[in-house]
Amino acid sequence: MKLQCSASRGAIVAMKNGFHSAELLHRPQSCVPKVRPSSEEFVSKLLDRRWALPSPDTKIHQIMLSPPQVRSRGGPFGYTSLLNNTQPAFGDGMMAKDEKNPSFYIVRDDLLHPLVNGNKARKLDGLLPLIEDHSVTDVVTCGGCQSAHAAAVAVSCAERGLKSHLLLRGEQPEILTGYNLISTIYGNVTYVPRSLYANREEILRNHANLVAGDSGYVVLFSDIFEASFTSQTSKASNFAQMDANRSAKNCPRKVVIVNEGAGEAVAILGAIRLMQYLSQNHLLGTERPLKFVVDAGTGTTAVGLGLGALCLGLPWEVTAVMLADTVDGYKEQEKRLISNFKRCFSFHDLVDHSLNEVHDDGIVNWVERCHPRKFGNVLKGEVEACQQIAQQTGILVDPMYTLAAWEMAALLSEEGKGAVNVVMLHTGGTLGMFGLAQRYKSYFHTLKDGLSI
Repeated sequence: MKLQCSASRGAIVAMKNGFHSAELLHRPQSCVPKVRPSSEEFVSKLLDRRWALPSPDTKIHQIMLSPPQVRSRGGPFGYTSLLNNTQPAFGDGMMAKDEKNPSFYIVRDDLLHPLVNGNKARKLDGLLPLIEDHSVTDVVTCGGCQSAHAAAVAVSCAERGLKSHLLLRGEQPEILTGYNLISTIYGNVTYVPRSLYANREEILRNHANLVAGDSGYVVLFSDIFEASFTSQTSKASNFAQMDANRSAKNCPRKVVIVNEGAGEAVAILGAIRLMQYLSQNHLLGTERPLKFVVDAGTGTTAVGLGLGALCLGLPWEVTAVMLADTVDGYKEQEKRLISNFKRCFSFHDLVDHSLNEVHDDGIVNWVERCHPRKFGNVLKGEVEACQQIAQQTGILVDPMYTLAAWEMAALLSEEGKGAVNVVMLHTGGTLGMFGLAQRYKSYFHTLKDGLSI
């Protein structure tokens, strides 16, 4: 259950200024994961596999917030300046208390790859090797017109000699930009009318059958994932038999379907690997309570972070800013992903006992964004906020996704007055700015200092 608390002082002033504001939603104390010894054997087996990313390493920066004497005279956030410390101190000196100048840490996953970064890279981290291991030739997936997921799949497949087939919602733009352009360059794009796109499973299945043709065959990624755990299951035996019989004559194509946003149980593995990396003693450690903030599209990354904290026994709470669904919708997604995760890993008795401790409240604190609105919309002032962040920190966030996480991290840091350790995961997605500039031309032509994007 979520409890609604009063807005922080900064949020109230922002409300008066007509900028982003919200009543900050908090997770009840009983829902915070309890600290317990980590299940090292479980996590070790879980992560003992081939990965797409050579290393889970990522950069961690610290954002210092400097409020002015008169908050209304500050920038879009009400702050005079934002400072990015690219070499922060960890260990005992991490996040020293500073009531006047709050701060939060930011995990720079947006720097993982020039085109495949953020949570897209983490989702594909464990997924791509399984596709390669099962001799897949073609990948079919779907997404919005400016889908970062679709572009990530297209680029990753091309890098591995695989063909990607992307079903994008809506009509082809007059000018191709951003992720839409990247998807078109690296993959095979088909635009799907919105009325048909509503039934994603059907359009994915039909298109996959079309790609496979009469001599190929289609598999769901979930089947490949389950079959990867044991050769004793009938599915694995069938895959092995089909692969043994493959030839250019009788089976030229093996097509796999990957769900929208890579909302698969295997996509959780990359997030767990990230959490294990961050929990090293020379980084965030395992003892310090932390609030992790992430923007939520499908919610898969947030659930992965929550499971990572749970399985590793970390006192870290995951707060996910809801962007594309209701709290009930996200909670149902959380239950589905956890259920699928437990079912998949039960093949080798890999289910850690901690997974059975998940209560009805779940492992993720789902909250509204600072200024709730219909998904896909951009509000006045948000592009200026992204501009201020970019100019003062060198970090690019977008108004659709990562700005929401930045705002929440700033509010939690200010409300905690330095006593709360806040960490934001930068989920990438910055190429989406190009698509937004097409749709919201006036916002990008009226930026301060005469800057036009």
